[in-house]
Amino acid sequence: MKIVIVLVVLVVGSLVFHFVSPWWFTPLASNWGMIDTTINITFWITGAVFVAVNLFMAYAIYRFRHNPKRRAHYEPENKKLETWLTVITSVGVAAMLAPGLVVWADFVSPPEEADIVEVVGQQWQWSYRFPGDDGVLGTVDSRYVGPDNPFGMNPTDENGLDDVLVTSNELHLPLDRPVKVLLRSKDVLHDFAVPQFRVKMDLVPGLVSYLWFTPTRTGKFDILCMELCGIAHYTMRGYVVVDEQHDFDDWLSAQKTWSDMQGMTAGDPATGKGLYAICGSCHGQQGEGNVAMNAPRLAGLPAWYIERQIKYYQQGIRGAHEKDTYGQQMAPMAMTLVDDASIRHVTSYIDSLDVPPTQGTVSGDAARGAARYNTCGACHGAKAEGNYALNAPRLAGQQDWYLKRQLDNFRQGIRGAHNSDVFGHQMVLMARTLQDEQAVDDMLAYLNTL
Repeated sequence: MKIVIVLVVLVVGSLVFHFVSPWWFTPLASNWGMIDTTINITFWITGAVFVAVNLFMAYAIYRFRHNPKRRAHYEPENKKLETWLTVITSVGVAAMLAPGLVVWADFVSPPEEADIVEVVGQQWQWSYRFPGDDGVLGTVDSRYVGPDNPFGMNPTDENGLDDVLVTSNELHLPLDRPVKVLLRSKDVLHDFAVPQFRVKMDLVPGLVSYLWFTPTRTGKFDILCMELCGIAHYTMRGYVVVDEQHDFDDWLSAQKTWSDMQGMTAGDPATGKGLYAICGSCHGQQGEGNVAMNAPRLAGLPAWYIERQIKYYQQGIRGAHEKDTYGQQMAPMAMTLVDDASIRHVTSYIDSLDVPPTQGTVSGDAARGAARYNTCGACHGAKAEGNYALNAPRLAGQQDWYLKRQLDNFRQGIRGAHNSDVFGHQMVLMARTLQDEQAVDDMLAYLNTL
């Protein structure tokens, strides 16, 4: 009797939870309402079977409960029952599959007038590419990928010169215009998903997959990676911002093209040496850092990383938090570099400096720290050498007092809290894997050995 009660409570509880639960689909923001309909059909069919099977089990257990005066009837085959079960099951499966096949046929058949945008996935960021005025995307190849060519653009393909390259994690799209999304991965298997649009599709290395949708309301919607793509998979977030047409046009016109990126002035160390004089008053003339001035070592850091941090200070992405005292000091100093060319000259000069030896200041267990560093090493490299492909700077050779302060800032949300700090968001989550100060000290003690 207890099993009968449990089965009945299971059915009733499941039905109540289904109908009164606040957890349901996110509000629809695209043309794919038919996907919701298909899912609802599946829910109703599987729900009806769930109720029928469990209630029948409860009835059978109660009706045919043990009775010493009654013997069971052994019937190994019942063709009539098997026929009915086969027919009913086939009809149910067909009722679930048929709508899905119809929807899938539409899902992979974008309208001819659909706009084109490419989504590029990598561990653990999103970036985007729009065709220029010619309406044609240039060819790409992974062998061309590098700090100056993050999309792997083919330098000999003139069709790519006007391609608009968006390195932010924010994708803007116009309202009520169908868009065909081409999906490409630079490293491992990813999955592009926007829950409010009811769209998701794998990004397979070496292939270009696609999907299409029409945004039906303005707003900001989450992009998620729904394929386990590595240790920081859960931090791979982005946004689709749906704009009115004129707002979208203004945003797109402000983005750089491949031609713009190629036309950038190359960094000149000789010019950068003169511009670095102001920086050197705190960071040292050889970029060696100065703890008395709270200025970290710059020598040894990659040019692309220093360039990004300078721009973050200039844009208020870094150094704006009220508790970031030293960041607030750095923000006006970054403004002394008046344009992108000046920044590249300075970073080129810093890149030419020798890395002096490190003097450790923390007390920790390097052996324990080696184990704790395993998570960090997934991005920053086994020897903390850094990895441009993962947007992870070199840690080996950096002063431990500065690294400790930055880890504390990440853990407290002082750094990485700005909406535009994509990589900072990820570091906030990763820094919190170091659960206490001793864990931080152990990890830094290990870094001091590299």
